[in-house]
Amino acid sequence: MRLLFVVQRFGREALGGAERHCREFAIRLAGRGHDVEVITSCAISYVDWANEYPAGTEIADGVRVHRLPVRVPRDDRFFGPLHRRVVGSRRPVAHHVQREWMRMLGPDLPDLPAWLRGHAGDFDAVIFFTYLYASSYDGLHAVAGLAPTVLHPLAHDEPALRLGLFDPMFHLVDAFGYNTEEEQTLVEGRFGVFRPSIVIGMGVDLDSVDSESHDVAGFRARFGLGDTPYLLYVGRVDPGKGSGELAAMFGAYTSRHAEPVALVVLGDPVSELPTEAGAVLTGAVDEETKETALAGCLGLAQPSYYESLSIVLIEAWAHQRPALVQGHCEVLVGQARRSGGAIPYRGFAEFEGALEMLVESAELAASLGAAGRTYVESRYRWDDLLVRYEDFVENVVATWRRQSGPDRRRRALAL
Repeated sequence: MRLLFVVQRFGREALGGAERHCREFAIRLAGRGHDVEVITSCAISYVDWANEYPAGTEIADGVRVHRLPVRVPRDDRFFGPLHRRVVGSRRPVAHHVQREWMRMLGPDLPDLPAWLRGHAGDFDAVIFFTYLYASSYDGLHAVAGLAPTVLHPLAHDEPALRLGLFDPMFHLVDAFGYNTEEEQTLVEGRFGVFRPSIVIGMGVDLDSVDSESHDVAGFRARFGLGDTPYLLYVGRVDPGKGSGELAAMFGAYTSRHAEPVALVVLGDPVSELPTEAGAVLTGAVDEETKETALAGCLGLAQPSYYESLSIVLIEAWAHQRPALVQGHCEVLVGQARRSGGAIPYRGFAEFEGALEMLVESAELAASLGAAGRTYVESRYRWDDLLVRYEDFVENVVATWRRQSGPDRRRRALAL
């Protein structure tokens, strides 16, 4: 198949769950013999969308990547107040204000609609990653009726999802790729849109996980951990990810317990953590260091309220490590229930009890980790996952071709 992926950022330096998700699918499908191209921005950072990659076309990891320049970097002096007005409002917000919010949210790619209208028909399917950004909003409106489309919404129950701006966009989509059953229920309930879909998530390279090369002792020495068991957080140090709340809870835990245990925080420090937590901050690290940290941890902490999958949770289970997950996030609770590999918690009392169990019972920790690994093997092996995805996309394309593209475009744009 000839496949075009549309995503806001693309590249090894473009850190982010949606970006990694798209990149893995694109590269691996290209490796399986498909003709894969990507249309994206020249940005590395989602904070300002400044152009850093050169505009134009390059071949990267077997994928032809087309980069379009962002009109201007985003200025939070102007975007911040608008964002609070649109997303934080309890009253309806005019469509033209929402549209300006979307443009400033970015990436603002003035050349994208024309590029897609000129090239979409050359592909069997156009696949969009994440509903939130302007690349999907503008792109889906441009492609409607010209080629079959698949959207991976990567949606969670957040204020932005309730904006009326997105209602027509979701009805333009021909098919959906969901991360979890909970995401599917959320999207279908919110938009009343029932299209062909697949719950697919993202795969894990189990051969890499199972290698004997993880130098856990070296990781411990590098960050001064000694023999102390450690709870691991992986992700941006950002209030929106729950890292501050986790650190505060951990600090309260250590003040009430004599058993030595550390909190290792691995990720970009977007904000500061409470000093009383005494967390070990590693900053951003390479993939091997992250894998080593997972291999040696007591368990993973996933405190985020907003997830559509949680890739790092799947990676922890691949390493047979248990997890403590945010009980206010339906996706994480669902993953914990299906796998049997995690303990959900709501508030400090449940967090304290769950961490006590991991610290005091190596048998329980091993049992949870083993259950998580079994779940990953049954659902997230890359080879099996990609076969399912190929069949799904082929069916979407065949269904679309049986219908009239121009008629579909007129109907879609009339919404």
